[in-house]
Amino acid sequence: MSKTDLIPSMQEALEMEANAMPFGKEPFELYEPIRYSMRMGGKRMRPLLTLLSYQLYRQDWEAIIRPALAVEVFHNFTLLHDDIMDKAPLRRGQPTVYKKWNETVAILSGDVMLVKAYDLLLEMPPELLPEILRKFNQTAAEVCEGQQWDMNFEEESTVTIPMYMDMIRLKTAVLLGFSMWLGGKLAGRPQDTCDTLYAIGENMGIGFQLMDDYLDVYAEKAKFGKQVGGDIIANKKTFLLLQAMQNARGEQLEELQVWLSTKNFDAAKKVNAITSIYGSLGIPELTKDKMNHYYNIGFNLIEQLDLPEKQALGLKSFFENLTQREK
Repeated sequence: MSKTDLIPSMQEALEMEANAMPFGKEPFELYEPIRYSMRMGGKRMRPLLTLLSYQLYRQDWEAIIRPALAVEVFHNFTLLHDDIMDKAPLRRGQPTVYKKWNETVAILSGDVMLVKAYDLLLEMPPELLPEILRKFNQTAAEVCEGQQWDMNFEEESTVTIPMYMDMIRLKTAVLLGFSMWLGGKLAGRPQDTCDTLYAIGENMGIGFQLMDDYLDVYAEKAKFGKQVGGDIIANKKTFLLLQAMQNARGEQLEELQVWLSTKNFDAAKKVNAITSIYGSLGIPELTKDKMNHYYNIGFNLIEQLDLPEKQALGLKSFFENLTQREK
């Protein structure tokens, strides 16, 4: 099997294991939303990165599927709660858990998912457990810090681009970093190698979030799986908006400020107007340049792992596909 063929095999194994997890039976209203959330699928990007990082050094990646899925269960736990905070109606093209059931169900089901993530992490060599749990706990706290900063930014008028970049590093990128660090640690690699793997995931994660900001405005609705223009409608402070506020002058700046302060508006008109301002300011190109900066750091760090080209092919292939995604 070639290194690129590994990715579909890993994804299939992760999907089968994720769908087979019992989680629990009663109360039905507690556990069915968990199964619903996990069956939504998604890219399984985080556990896949754990497996890909592991297989750089060891071939028995099937042995760590369940610890790898701990990252996916944790990620889905955060989505259940984030969707409530963001009032998001869709996730992966389907109603979010709180929309399908209610907020209370989504909170409780998410809480159980966090517990189940720890259960899965316990399925690893005991000697690695203390260090991995400490790193996981640090990462989990940082994800929450990032979400809180994101919420704080909704009420703040002086958010800078550096502040935003640090927020997305915490909210999104550190979990990708941990996913790769976990693969290296389970493969028995030294600390410097695990740190490099973490840095690869973190930089790719920042690029991934910037691309998410971009796709929220410019993706095809049928492919995106979420409401296109949702960030604009919600006045969400994204890289695109902050860059536009920094670059706009005169009438463009005034128009931006009017749209941001207007409470009652036609959503389609607002999206079209702000998208037009973005275009005239070159915001799409600036956003792509920024995301590619972080992607390039990630690819350069892969080279620093000093692996045979064939050995790193699966990981490189995955990230190359990630940089070209449309949803």
